[in-house]
Amino acid sequence: MGYGQLQLPPLTRDEHIRYARHLSLPEVGVDGQRRLKAGRVALVDTGGLGSPAALYLAAAGVGTLGLIDFDEVEESNLHRQIIHGTGAIGTPKLASAANRLHDLNPHTQIERFDVRLSAENALEILESFDIVVDGSDNFPTRYLVNDACVLLGKPDVYGSIFRFEGQASVFDARQGPCYRCLFQEPPPPGMVPSCAEAGVLGALPGIIGSIQALEAIKLLLGIGETLVGRLILLDTLIFRWQELTLRKDSECPACGTHPSITELIDYDAFCGVGAEPVSKTVEISATELEQEIDTQSDLLVIDVRESHEWEIGHIDGSILVPLGQLPSRLDELDSDRAIVTLCHRGIRSMHALGILRAAGYENVRSLQGGIDAWSTQVDSSIPRY
Repeated sequence: MGYGQLQLPPLTRDEHIRYARHLSLPEVGVDGQRRLKAGRVALVDTGGLGSPAALYLAAAGVGTLGLIDFDEVEESNLHRQIIHGTGAIGTPKLASAANRLHDLNPHTQIERFDVRLSAENALEILESFDIVVDGSDNFPTRYLVNDACVLLGKPDVYGSIFRFEGQASVFDARQGPCYRCLFQEPPPPGMVPSCAEAGVLGALPGIIGSIQALEAIKLLLGIGETLVGRLILLDTLIFRWQELTLRKDSECPACGTHPSITELIDYDAFCGVGAEPVSKTVEISATELEQEIDTQSDLLVIDVRESHEWEIGHIDGSILVPLGQLPSRLDELDSDRAIVTLCHRGIRSMHALGILRAAGYENVRSLQGGIDAWSTQVDSSIPRY
């Protein structure tokens, strides 16, 4: 990344031993390993993607890793966020990740940023790093990271996962397209369920996060062909790779010929997060639903999750109508009855509410927080997942 020979730090005797298999590669060698040691990589989130990426970057000998995270470790993280252990549950992810990375490679320096990356701090935090690895799981952060990297002239190593599918690319506006060239506008709020809502196969982020680490290492070394201008897609159920060619969009608002984005913006507002408070007439809390079930015999509770989720646990008396089947099963539902829709955490049930109201069902509400809220507030015998 533009280092002169005299600026590269030397390798110690221990590092020669540690990185022996790297030094044997003509494409890496001593000079390449010194480039890795001089490298500075920022990792946005130490979750499913950030875990394997951070581990492999540290193991490879990247000199400085900047970890950006403000969450705590939860038990439901552990099936995929392999940098954290059971003993770290309830502790800050930053502390857990830093301890594991130090144990893996004490030669790697860890810089911690215990904050939510935002328009107010992103440029200041990311400016001193050579590469940004985006392990985030939400659209506001992805657009924020992209725009910050475009403004700073840094590569954005992108990864995304959903259920059994993953994708990866390198967005570098200096020589190719950026994230906005591919996705100029975010999807409407709630249209794409989160991993918490839709689930994710635990090994999948290990694959995609490792690809992100690999691309960052290649960028630091200046070797091979990176994923700039290419998006790779993986379907793990049939294990099929696809590759799409991406082109720079001259009309892109971030990196086009006449960019309109010259400073960072409010990305929650841009992505519609929290734009309109949900009306009390649209949502019902778990405790309120419990009271109505006890007092209203004609209340119809519709669970729009999938059958495998229903088997984990469900509200007695509710009926299962998976969201994808709802439009074709409307004739089974009595439009005169009060209806409450529910899902895992309240996203799909809001879609179901919209479908029902559009079909003329007026007395429809969605369970706020879904079956997860019911488990924590009403019936703890229903397992959380």
